[in-house]
Amino acid sequence: MFADFGSTIWMGVQAQDAADVPTSLVPGGVVLFARNFDPDPVRGPGRCHALISALQARWGQQVPLAMAIDQEGGPVSRLKTWVGETPSFRHIWTTSGTTGAETWGRLWGEGLGLLGFNIDFAPLVDLHDGIPGTGLGDRRASGDPGEATEAAEAFLRGLEGQGVKGCLKHFPGLGGTRVDSHHALPELTDVEAITRAVLPFQKLARPDRLVMVAHVRTPWTGDLPASLHRDHVAGNPWGVQAAWVTDDLEMGGVAAWPWPERIRLALEAGHLGLLVCQSQAALDGTVAALQALPDDLVRGAVEAGQAYRRTLGAHRPSAFDPSAWSAWVARVRQAAG
Repeated sequence: MFADFGSTIWMGVQAQDAADVPTSLVPGGVVLFARNFDPDPVRGPGRCHALISALQARWGQQVPLAMAIDQEGGPVSRLKTWVGETPSFRHIWTTSGTTGAETWGRLWGEGLGLLGFNIDFAPLVDLHDGIPGTGLGDRRASGDPGEATEAAEAFLRGLEGQGVKGCLKHFPGLGGTRVDSHHALPELTDVEAITRAVLPFQKLARPDRLVMVAHVRTPWTGDLPASLHRDHVAGNPWGVQAAWVTDDLEMGGVAAWPWPERIRLALEAGHLGLLVCQSQAALDGTVAALQALPDDLVRGAVEAGQAYRRTLGAHRPSAFDPSAWSAWVARVRQAAG
């Protein structure tokens, strides 16, 4: 069994304090959700900073720990309890274009940096389609590939200019799907539409930038979702090179595959990070599956993950700055109107 197998896992935790995070697994990343934040707007941000700093001290001494969050704004805003309502990506794009997208990327990057995050799972480059019930809605800037690219590029310029890495999602694109991949496996059949959807990824992806792969079936995946199919990840025919991570492996879109098969296929596809974000049972299943896999398969993912994490920069411990945080919150609220 390859010694560092756990670093392929980017896990969710249930705790708000590091003392309550189990030490039995050494992950490559931790993904925080609203459940991990004390809702008190005065006490909560400092407590979050302390959690992240302690996890970096525990697991990020040799290679920085990936500390990630889904902070898109609008309907997906983990920081909402502290900053209030903020505009969706589509609203930003349609009202203020690249200027607004860059401004909001910079705002989120600054705030996340103050808390200690080094990754934001944003922006979406899925194409807007107006189809209800998919969980995507106005999280997407535009139905035009060129505009979607411009919006995401501007957002990333602002975000990454603050030292927080972005993540393009959801490859090869969920525009045109009709079910929410959190609950079931969507399907795309229009080859021309898929080719258009890939264009923003072709423009913006690079080997040191995360790309999250969707649980979606296409004409080339057979019975598998793209996330578990090598020809849609490391071996994709569109020439997209990226630091690949799965969407959450507890989602309904991959529920038909038992954990051992799910994990094996994800690693064979070329992912460096396996997102397992909701339950201890799923983490236990992932660990058991990894322990049973050939060392060479696990080693490749571990080495790729460590190479990516080195691009995050060393964690520099610092005290939480309540004044800087309060000033930032005020700017967010002013920008949100």
